[in-house]
Amino acid sequence: MKLTHTQQAVLNATADNPTHRVEHFPENLKGAARTKVLTSLTARGLIREKGKHSVPTKAGFAALGRAQPAPAAADGKPHRIRENTKQAAVIRMLQRPEGATVRQICETTGWQAHTVRGTFAGTFKNKLGLTIISDKTKDGERVYRIA
Repeated sequence: MKLTHTQQAVLNATADNPTHRVEHFPENLKGAARTKVLTSLTARGLIREKGKHSVPTKAGFAALGRAQPAPAAADGKPHRIRENTKQAAVIRMLQRPEGATVRQICETTGWQAHTVRGTFAGTFKNKLGLTIISDKTKDGERVYRIA
């Protein structure tokens, strides 16, 4: 993907920033020009809104030739997965070659189905940076795995 010099400068500054927030800009980029660059990066899917800030997407890091780093906690340290927790058990189930169904996870954890799906989208995807994929089996049941 071809980036302008300014787009590349903004993305590089963001990728080098420990918080990965879009907050450092070239000295000459102000006002409407800054807005235009940010709008362009958003439209191309290279940055996205996360709370009150913009952050680079996986495609944004890829455009720079970098891998997206694992998400960090608010204090800048990587998230730690504690052993012997329900979350760790679910991750182990999703890492199996055969994956796991929502029903199996519910039986193991005691969670309801909406809690399992919410954990996939919230904790696993957004906080831990895991990619969850799914396939339907012949009997129509959906099986989830960590990519």
